[in-house]
Amino acid sequence: MPRPQCPRCLRPLDHCLCALIPALPSRSRVLVLQHPSEVGHALNTARLAALGLRNSELLVGEVFEDLAQRLNLPGYRACLLFPGQEAAMLEPYTAHQQPLLLVVPDGTWRKAKKLLHLNPLLAGLPRVSLNPVAPSRYRLRKAPAAGALSTIEAVAQALEQLEAPASFAALLRPFDALIEGQIAAMGPDTFARNHQRHS
Repeated sequence: MPRPQCPRCLRPLDHCLCALIPALPSRSRVLVLQHPSEVGHALNTARLAALGLRNSELLVGEVFEDLAQRLNLPGYRACLLFPGQEAAMLEPYTAHQQPLLLVVPDGTWRKAKKLLHLNPLLAGLPRVSLNPVAPSRYRLRKAPAAGALSTIEAVAQALEQLEAPASFAALLRPFDALIEGQIAAMGPDTFARNHQRHS
C-alpha cells in the first residue's frame, strides 16, 4: 500500500518539507519546464524551486502548446538557462533593466536537450549561464560532470547573480533537508561507498 503523500510537495507525509519551503519574492520570473520522467524522482527539486518562489511556474510535459504565449510575457525578456558556448554569463541587473523570464529545463542532459528539440521556440531563445558556478550541495554521490547542479541550485544561483545583493539561500532549505534525510536513510556505510572515488 502506498504511503500517504503531501499533495503540495509530493513527499511522504511523514517527510513533508512544506514547513521549510519559503515564499520568496524575485524581480525575475522563473518558468521551469519539467520532463515527465522527473515528476516521480525522489528529489524533484524543480517542484521545490517553483513552490519556494512567488514569481514562478512549473509546467510538466514534453511539448508545450501555449509556449509562445508564456514566453511573450509583458515586462520580461525570455531567455533559456542552459550552458553552452553561445550562452551569455549572468550579470546583476542595472537599475532600469528589464527583468528576465528565466526558462529552466528540468531533466537529465539528454531529456533537457529533447525538450529543446521538441519545442523549437526554446531552442531559439537567447541562452544564459551561471557566472561562475558554485559547487553543488548534492552529496549523495559524485556529480556526473564538473559544474553539474540540481535544478533548485541552478535557479538559486541564477537569481543571486541577477538580483545581488538579494539572497535566495532560503530556497535551498528543503533541498538541504532532503539530502540529509537521504544520507541518513542510506546509512554511513553506503554513503561512504558512494564517495570512495573522491579520495
